[in-house]
Amino acid sequence: MSEFRATALRPSDELWPQCLTERFGKEAPSMLYVIGSLALLASRRIALFCSVKTPGDAILRTYDAARHMRDAGVTVISGFHSPIEKECLRILLRGKQPIIICPARAIEAMRIPTECQASFDAGRILFLSPFTKKPTRVTKDSAFVRNKLVAALADEAYIAHISPGGQTERIAHMLKQWQVPVISSS
Repeated sequence: MSEFRATALRPSDELWPQCLTERFGKEAPSMLYVIGSLALLASRRIALFCSVKTPGDAILRTYDAARHMRDAGVTVISGFHSPIEKECLRILLRGKQPIIICPARAIEAMRIPTECQASFDAGRILFLSPFTKKPTRVTKDSAFVRNKLVAALADEAYIAHISPGGQTERIAHMLKQWQVPVISSS
């Protein structure tokens, strides 16, 4: 695994995603930390959300959706943290489309995972995080902050399953409020 230093991206920077400022208002992050090609932020992005507790039929539809996104060359943004999201990442890594990975932790001096290295070297992967030096491990709170960021950066969203009262339901409400089109496998 190669180690890289994260670059800070500020709201005043030309490549800052204006949708963050528009959707979050005063709550927008003051900085993002990135490793990889910032040019990937300029493309149309579809967010991928898959909770840990997802029914089997929705999982199969999600894998099919990931293959479709890969084959269509769509830029996919996600935390790629849940087991289903990790499998979707493996599917996407077999393609040529851009991928934006948003860990729910700080990425300062992050090591690029071996399975992502070739795609990263090809300029197809951007790692993006709102966290500076902490947390160094994923927490429930940092995962929710990350998912809000992914939702705010999305032009469209794919949600594998929405459990009533869960965090994915909260994200779905935000997407609706921001008028981001949502595709659901449920």
